[in-house]
Amino acid sequence: MTRQDVRTADGRALRFFDTGGAPDAPVLVWHHGTPQTGAVIAPVAAAAEARGMRVLSVTRPGYPGSDVRPGRSIADAALDILAVADLLGVERFVTVGASGGGPHALALGALDPARVAAIVTLAGLSPFDGSPDWFSGMASPGGLRSALSGREARLAYAETAEFDPESFTPRDYDTLNADWGPLGADAGAGAAEGPAGEADDDLAYVSPWGFDLRSVRPPVLLVQGDSDRVVPPQHAASLLERLPDAELWIRPREGHISVLTALGVTLDWALAQAAA
Repeated sequence: MTRQDVRTADGRALRFFDTGGAPDAPVLVWHHGTPQTGAVIAPVAAAAEARGMRVLSVTRPGYPGSDVRPGRSIADAALDILAVADLLGVERFVTVGASGGGPHALALGALDPARVAAIVTLAGLSPFDGSPDWFSGMASPGGLRSALSGREARLAYAETAEFDPESFTPRDYDTLNADWGPLGADAGAGAAEGPAGEADDDLAYVSPWGFDLRSVRPPVLLVQGDSDRVVPPQHAASLLERLPDAELWIRPREGHISVLTALGVTLDWALAQAAA
């Protein structure tokens, strides 16, 4: 994996990661969760390598290596990814987003659907609809709730916020103690330079996303654990109702982290869609 730092058209620093591969290798554009560094962590790299895929991942603004961009929308961050794809000459790809990465994967399917062969979201959020039910089932929704009051309120929340261990299920902890252990370490590194990235993510999730889900034309696979305490199952159900070409896989007994063990079979699905 290589790490590169570039400048955007508006002068911001932007970091991305690229595993490289054969010129004709299928490309996976990976969207990291909140908080993460954007690096291609080992279980993602391994699942892609087993299928001969090249992985491209872009660090969202406010995380290490990418300049903060207050007020960014989901679509704004997705446009950064398309700019990197242009820079690298990547014309077509499948795209996968985990947790907070899910909305950004969907954005690519709306902003440039001709380039996107297939989309997968794993435990992805749905657009905020103003209803208290949107938070229902979340073990620790404080960050998202504070974001409704603006950026300063979300940053103030971060000053005293602590991780709620009840957010994860026993299966989640088992997964973090096994192959997906690098995810926990990368989350710590993603938050190491301050709360701006995570705060701006939360603000983007509860604000207008900058695109309409009905304009997402590529096929979408929604993957959801039915025991998820971070992004509860009703989010996947809401997305399914709004997307024009989507299917939903419910993973019994899986939580927010353990659902990621389905990554390999979801890549198989995406590659099949790309070949169709």
